[in-house]
Amino acid sequence: MKRYVKLTALFTLIITLVASFAMPVSADEVINEKLGVPIVVYGGSLTEEQKAETQKILEVTDSEMVDEYTVTGEDLVNYIGGNSKARMFSSAKITMEEEGKGLSVTIITPDNITEVTSEMYTNALLTAGVEHATVIVASPVKVTGHSALTGIYKAYDAEGVELDKERMELANEELNVATGLVSDAGLSKEQVSELITEIKQAIAEQNPATIDDVERIVQEQLDKLEISLSEKDRQLLIDLFEKMRDLNIDFDKVKNQLSDIATKVQDQIDDLLADEGFWDSVGNFFKQLFDAIAEFFTNLFK
Repeated sequence: MKRYVKLTALFTLIITLVASFAMPVSADEVINEKLGVPIVVYGGSLTEEQKAETQKILEVTDSEMVDEYTVTGEDLVNYIGGNSKARMFSSAKITMEEEGKGLSVTIITPDNITEVTSEMYTNALLTAGVEHATVIVASPVKVTGHSALTGIYKAYDAEGVELDKERMELANEELNVATGLVSDAGLSKEQVSELITEIKQAIAEQNPATIDDVERIVQEQLDKLEISLSEKDRQLLIDLFEKMRDLNIDFDKVKNQLSDIATKVQDQIDDLLADEGFWDSVGNFFKQLFDAIAEFFTNLFK
């Protein structure tokens, strides 16, 4: 009988522990009453099926408290200017963070965001004035990724955080210049991200006073990274960063975040070079193998 009582007590304890792990986190542990709940902004062109898929990708569950919005072509016009009939698919989940937390952007579906990298998003958002947030971007279909940026702006607007319209427009221009350098100048996404980040770091350190200073900084970074651009593409960079100078954007405030971006991009470039070195060695191995076989048969039939 005592053994039965002990087994019953043990079974009850196990059930209680399992139930405690299964219970949802209490509201006071989930909701930040200062910063609010996470915000999810869906691309307005998503079908209901695609939206449901996006919810799963962004890990938005029925039990999670979030604010949900839809970003449309009208929002594109409102925040950065553009085509009101633009199709919007890329979506984002934004969690506001305390000051000092920094900005973190992750693309969960990198194969479906074809033009924009997480570093490009981070750089553009820093230009727009977004400094402390955790952002997740996703799309169920292949897209360039530009609508997610507008969605993030809408999320901030919904929370009553006013971002400067000129800075938002400039951030969008930065994203266009970055993706344009990849498609037109033959640079890799990593090279472009590194270049833009290095220029911003130099601007933070040197505080250029004139457009000549901006031009010098741009050229110095191109030389440093051994990147050759056409005069047209070089001028696009100069014009972009001259506008940033005119708006008095203080990159010194986010220099630690810029340093983090630079480190991350450099690691990616190192990985790419390592991969290229590996495949070069594989190619050399087979070349030597085939040369040896060819030499063998040549000598055989002499």
